[in-house]
Amino acid sequence: SGMTSPDAPWPDSATAKAEELHQLLRIGDRDWHQLKSNRQRRGAELLAAAMVQLLRQGDSADVENLTQQALGWFKGELKDPGCPRH
Repeated sequence: SGMTSPDAPWPDSATAKAEELHQLLRIGDRDWHQLKSNRQRRGAELLAAAMVQLLRQGDSADVENLTQQALGWFKGELKDPGCPRH
């Protein structure tokens, strides 16, 4: 369910704000070619996604995967594999 469970440790609007931030940080098609190799931006998008999963009480493996990917970008280990969107 999209609702935060009553025993969730987050403030009420935290999940909505995290989702809003993730939407802001997502790289749209218009900016894809310009930003697809930007390590900070790619990492920020992934961290925001991880945050959304975490706040939604999502699968901890998902949270971990997204965070690891973000770290990969920050460390320069991950490079853009081309353009998977076309």
